[in-house]
Amino acid sequence: MHCRFCQSELSNVFIDLVSSPAANSFLTREQLDEPEPFYPLRVYTCDTCFLVQIPEYKKCDTIFDNQYVYFSSYSKSWLNHAKEYTEGMVRRFGYHSGSQIIEIASNDGYLLQYFKERSIPVLGIEPTANTAEAARSKGIESIVEFFGTHLATQLAAEGRKADLLIGNNVLAHVPDIVDFVAGMKLVLKEDGVITMEFPHLMQLIENNQFDTIYHEHFSYLSFFTVKQIFESQGLELFDVDELATHGGSLRIYAKHAEDSSKVISNNVCLLLEKEINKGMNTLAYYSNFQQKVQKVKLEFNDFLIHQKLEGKKVAAYGAAAKGNTLLNFCGIKNDSIDFVVDANPYKQHKWLPASHIPVVEEAVLEEQKPDYVIIFPWNLKNEIIEQLSYARAWGCKFVTAIPMLQIVRDVVSSIAE
Repeated sequence: MHCRFCQSELSNVFIDLVSSPAANSFLTREQLDEPEPFYPLRVYTCDTCFLVQIPEYKKCDTIFDNQYVYFSSYSKSWLNHAKEYTEGMVRRFGYHSGSQIIEIASNDGYLLQYFKERSIPVLGIEPTANTAEAARSKGIESIVEFFGTHLATQLAAEGRKADLLIGNNVLAHVPDIVDFVAGMKLVLKEDGVITMEFPHLMQLIENNQFDTIYHEHFSYLSFFTVKQIFESQGLELFDVDELATHGGSLRIYAKHAEDSSKVISNNVCLLLEKEINKGMNTLAYYSNFQQKVQKVKLEFNDFLIHQKLEGKKVAAYGAAAKGNTLLNFCGIKNDSIDFVVDANPYKQHKWLPASHIPVVEEAVLEEQKPDYVIIFPWNLKNEIIEQLSYARAWGCKFVTAIPMLQIVRDVVSSIAE
């Protein structure tokens, strides 16, 4: 196996989460009695460029297909984030009706709809046909295809280049990251801007966010490594924001290396220094993560066993991919957690992969009145607790397992019990 960026041989295991089904491969009732394919979930650190990565055990086009169940618009906080981003980009760069906005992995149009409201021309590129269809229903032109140099060459030949090229939570999802970044250079106007958002590897390691590791996340990204990848394809990072989204993300701003019209922000140097001071350019930084993760597994299993021995009813909220990683690494099944509530109708009336926990609508929560609700998408903890505040009437408590087991008291703080 070789690094997907620098081609160095991979031998340093960052973490081994054993084997599991693809995190978003939800099951129908008929599939419950069929064999499930399991794939290794072993992550490596490149000792040359320090790209943390998982090999393409499950092919990209079988993960992102027309049965993809993740629709961005079901999170209110994510919609707010998208709207604020739109306002910020228009304010900073002055986009207008003569500009062209292109988003890679545009999903259901959750973001482009806000540019469209301002009469700014938009184009979405989205490989999952069902989410792209949802975007089209909002009047957003969407190309159903994977992005790379092939598609970028076609778009450039048609004169469809971007003033602003957007990619939120997609850079980590591409197995050929070099071809992907090369494609962005091809489709970017001479004075255009690229913004990419992705979870920050530093946050994953320091906050024990191992549940964000799953088969559709091929790469786990530091600013140090992303800068190298972009520079290798003639793109220069000129600014970066540290964001709270997804447990701690980066938003990078890139331009053509030959574009001298943009000043390099001091943020670039400061974040690079922060990562280097922490040792993210050394193998030592990536050691001992397995032991930290093992502690979460033991604590979470102990909690569930204790509640079941006490005769308590345990449910969960949010049939998120990260929840499936947690459940499957911990070996938890539907005899420990009765059901999981999710607002997305595309997930309801299906079952989680491997654990076979049923996914239900919120009304079931009120009917069953569980003693505990485990919040799998811990990054949306406050939003979910506010939404389910009525559950306190029957004494229900909220639980998160990452970065450690916590009984959550309120929406602004949490303390371990």
